[in-house]
Amino acid sequence: MKKTTFLFILLFMTFLIKAQDYQISFTGSGQSTSVNSVFVENLTQGTTLELASSDILHLVGTVGIESQSGTNEDLQIYPNPMNETSKLEFYIDQPDDVKIEIYDMGGKLIAGQSGKVHQGTNVFEISGFTAGFYTANIITSTWQKSLSFVSVNDNAQKASITSLSDFVIEPQTKSLKSTKNLVEMQYNDGDILLFKGVAGDYARVLTKVPTQTQTIDFEFVACTDLGGNHYAVVSVGNQEWMAENLKYLPSVVGAGTGSNTTPYYYVYGYDGTNVTDAKATVNYTTYGVLYNWPAAMAGSASSAANPSGVQGVCPTGWHLPSDAEWTELTDYLGGVSVTGGKLKETGTTHWNSPNTDATNETGFTALPGGYRLYSGYFDNVGFNGYWWSATESDASSAWYRSMDYSNSSVYRDYNYKELGFSVRCLRD
Repeated sequence: MKKTTFLFILLFMTFLIKAQDYQISFTGSGQSTSVNSVFVENLTQGTTLELASSDILHLVGTVGIESQSGTNEDLQIYPNPMNETSKLEFYIDQPDDVKIEIYDMGGKLIAGQSGKVHQGTNVFEISGFTAGFYTANIITSTWQKSLSFVSVNDNAQKASITSLSDFVIEPQTKSLKSTKNLVEMQYNDGDILLFKGVAGDYARVLTKVPTQTQTIDFEFVACTDLGGNHYAVVSVGNQEWMAENLKYLPSVVGAGTGSNTTPYYYVYGYDGTNVTDAKATVNYTTYGVLYNWPAAMAGSASSAANPSGVQGVCPTGWHLPSDAEWTELTDYLGGVSVTGGKLKETGTTHWNSPNTDATNETGFTALPGGYRLYSGYFDNVGFNGYWWSATESDASSAWYRSMDYSNSSVYRDYNYKELGFSVRCLRD
């Protein structure tokens, strides 16, 4: 018994140094106040998971000793580590409904209690927990806090929570968010997380470096093209961008057909004219459509303004970015030499290795969709991504931006309008 206790105490000291608990819940606003699902990607570690609408993300990871002392001034568990019993104590500034839930490290609910507590310090006895690590969650109508503890009890019975203060077990009069669906994700302090919230036809992408328990709000806005495709949206500075390439495909031709004046639509690697078949390809699903400049502009005149005012092939309420709007993006992110890394999708699933300096810390998720050359073939998928602007350079050429697998830059250049490039749209 003494050997086991010593081992758990040693593990607990390590746990206090390394373990951090942040709980992230989600709400919606704008076009939808509910959230159907949330996709989470740890961009730093390359791990992913998907949450249902009722789930709460539980982040556990590495922090400095000063960041995690094991207690805080309003919530305490003592002694900690516990043997047979410990006290759980918290302060509340007014009478309120409260929910207390204790989970093991696998996210399983071990014990719970709910009811009404008085103003001031409330004390509960927790007992019967078998040897292991646990997280206690305290949820009131106005706040939620959590604290980890360890039990070294080798002879525990049934786990329980017993009030040592004035506590009335009764139906709650206020809505308290349950943590019954607590989903754990490993997290190191400073990791960049990408969140994609989905509500029906709407999707919002954002990135964060969590430092505390919080609620993330997804502001859902409409972004649906003329073909009925729905797009995720991401904010970068004062701009709202589509977080994926445009997929509107009213017709399709092979790479051998091109023009500086007639609109043409391409899908990388597809050499036919059947739209249904083109849409069934992996390249369409992944990279979207390649447009020559006349197709991207949809009959509009060139614009150098910010905003461009050119809807072009973009959804209603959205527009094709001008050269100046692309420059606004790269300026906001620190200049062309570093912006590519902040915009590119991480990893080498789509970008070829080494995908230099890719962090995707903006959530823009730029992909290497390649392009259609004026010589009549497709090239550079996996190596480069190219995106049109609404600004022509001269009668036969227009400005575009590109990114490369081997560096962190965004390149500004112009080329013939008959080339096929990807399109990203900006919200009006």
